[in-house]
Amino acid sequence: MTNTLSRSIEKEHGFYNKYSTFPLTQTEIKKIEIKLKKIFEEEINSENPVVISYKPHAIYKMAKFITGDIKRSASIGIAGETASGKSTVTQDIIDTIELFAKLFNLGRVITRVNTDDYYYDRSEEVKKAGSMAEFAKNYDFDVPEALELDLMYSHILKLLSNKEVMLPKYDMSGTTIRYDNYTLAKPSKIIISEGLFTLTEKIRNAFDFKLYVDIDSNIQKERFFIRANERGLGESANSIYENASRKAQIYIRPARDIADIVLSGAADRNNYKVFLNKILSVIEQLHFSK
Repeated sequence: MTNTLSRSIEKEHGFYNKYSTFPLTQTEIKKIEIKLKKIFEEEINSENPVVISYKPHAIYKMAKFITGDIKRSASIGIAGETASGKSTVTQDIIDTIELFAKLFNLGRVITRVNTDDYYYDRSEEVKKAGSMAEFAKNYDFDVPEALELDLMYSHILKLLSNKEVMLPKYDMSGTTIRYDNYTLAKPSKIIISEGLFTLTEKIRNAFDFKLYVDIDSNIQKERFFIRANERGLGESANSIYENASRKAQIYIRPARDIADIVLSGAADRNNYKVFLNKILSVIEQLHFSK
């Protein structure tokens, strides 16, 4: 009965095929771990790598999820400073995995939970201040307390428990409106989240894999001011950037040390897809090859 249940769970969540064999021995799992480590080492030593560093235990855990030794959904948390490229990296991960899922008719295998959607609604305060620029002069968006991380934590745990959740949606255009119970999120094989404070102490334990996107400060600054202009922050952009940098030193940069994998926010986007496809090829060989 246990084997039947295991197969049922795997089929429901995605990486399962008639060619899969369960359970795998520890020796077989070790072989997958070695393959993954080789992929990571080759990437780190390549020109313009997407991976800067990784911790060995993350590769071992990845092997256990890929082989089905761990049968529940996997959660991935991605953090980084403002304008580090974390949202782009996250989208590339999602797009690559979804393309793989489509290729093998796996259906939905990944669910996204955006950390930014958990900012508290401050729309009434913005109206009273007269504009977002005025409101931002006296309100700090760059601290974890600006977000309802307890709610996000509970939502991720529900998804990992195979339960549907209604997620909030935050308006990033400058209104600070948050629409609660806005998006239906269904459990899937992978739950992925990204944001400034995704790996802060209050929520980091929700994630099996903690990723940090690192970026050169000059590239980051250039990206920030382009975005600030798009959001109409005006003259307040300079003070917001300075505050963000100060707060990042306290709340965000320490996540680099606890991260399982550190990624480059400046790497070519195509390189990310190539790297991810190498990992997915391990899944393909294991579960979808005769």
